[in-house]
Amino acid sequence: MTKRALSMTACPSAPIDAATTGSNSRRSTSRQRGTIRTLLSRPSPFGNKSGSLPMGGFSANVESNGEDGIRNGSLVALKDSKILVVGAGGLGCEILKDLGMLEGVVGEVCVMDLDTIDVTNLNRQFLFRQKDIGQSKAVVAAEFINRRCPWINVTPYNGKIQDKDADFYRQFKVVISGLDNIEARRWLNGMMSSLVEFDEEGDPIPETIIPLIDGGTEGFSGQSRLILPRITSCFECSLDTFAPSKAVPLCTIAETPRIPEHCIAYAFILQWPKEFPDKKLDADSPSDMQWVYECALERANKFGIEGVTYMLTLGVVKNIIPAVASTNAIISAACVNEALKVLSFCSQSLNTYMMYVGSEGINSYTFVMEQKSTCPVCTSHTHRLTLSGNTTLNSLLQLLCDGEFRLQAPSITSSSKTLYMRKPVALEAATRPNLDKALKDLIVSGEELVVTDRVFPDTSLGLVVTLV
Repeated sequence: MTKRALSMTACPSAPIDAATTGSNSRRSTSRQRGTIRTLLSRPSPFGNKSGSLPMGGFSANVESNGEDGIRNGSLVALKDSKILVVGAGGLGCEILKDLGMLEGVVGEVCVMDLDTIDVTNLNRQFLFRQKDIGQSKAVVAAEFINRRCPWINVTPYNGKIQDKDADFYRQFKVVISGLDNIEARRWLNGMMSSLVEFDEEGDPIPETIIPLIDGGTEGFSGQSRLILPRITSCFECSLDTFAPSKAVPLCTIAETPRIPEHCIAYAFILQWPKEFPDKKLDADSPSDMQWVYECALERANKFGIEGVTYMLTLGVVKNIIPAVASTNAIISAACVNEALKVLSFCSQSLNTYMMYVGSEGINSYTFVMEQKSTCPVCTSHTHRLTLSGNTTLNSLLQLLCDGEFRLQAPSITSSSKTLYMRKPVALEAATRPNLDKALKDLIVSGEELVVTDRVFPDTSLGLVVTLV
């Protein structure tokens, strides 16, 4: 303890002169100037309406002498807003930390994640500790934030995003996505778009538009984007910017592996079903993944292939996008910054895409991601295909999976009958014979078909097929 500290402790009742009082006042004022509350209490020349993507007018907060000093204006809008954070991994942990550091400006947050904590998460997902391995990411992250930031209430949901219905997502004012899976991001984007309602003139009703802030990182690169469903471009509009996963022929995996990934694929695609025919591989189980790793390592040694590691095994099996902690921190800050602006209108919103390329420098790029006129999610476009009448229904479905739509498990109906439906099981069995039939025997040329898929919740794809 310093001499100054000792003297202050020894003389607690010593008078404080005016100079000291003034110095303390200046320090207090300096601290106050740096808070979000101060920012939101002053009129802004750069309010949301002045930007290129206006959503609302900024109302400077007028504090009262109440218990918490929050009575109206922008702070009330923030305090009363429920925020959903989807994903509690590397990016999600940073997002939750940033929301917690807003010092009581945000009141209610929900976090959703399916995964459990693995030892490999501990190097960058800083809300987790060694003792937390095997526990739910969402639950542990929520407990950590609630304990360290008592002014915020974080509620965890451990499960798939697909398990929640539209009413669940409708309760939030903004959704921040920290997902590392392309298909999950597509589903969430489709869900938020399906919540938008339209008036009699066909215009979106503003109150039903829930902004989606999508963050993503890969190595030293990352992006943050603001999606206003049915207003701006959506995630599906930019699907072409994500390279489709490259399928490796089974013959290569089984007979002539060349790279470590082939050995890992051999272990979990071919060998696991042979060794454990009645057990599904659990990518979140350390014991299951250890078995896959050892099997892949044995095969790699047989063919003289180097580079098979436990981390790579996890990456291949779970299709993990590599993450860097500093990139996560930058992108999460950008996402939370946009959430703050969306909820309070205190500043101009991002329109619509921010890209960070850390390998090139510390600069970032912003640009407008244009809406795709043929997007199956945020537009009402009817798609058209010209096919031979001898094309089978199965070939059409495969085209929808491999082509620009990248569907996963499509079902298809015409105006008069169900052509193929994957669920329920009885209906799938009844319509399965249609898969090998030619389109000319099933539909009329120019007839509009309705395609549904699990990547488009509560949304269908209109498709007109012309037969030649």
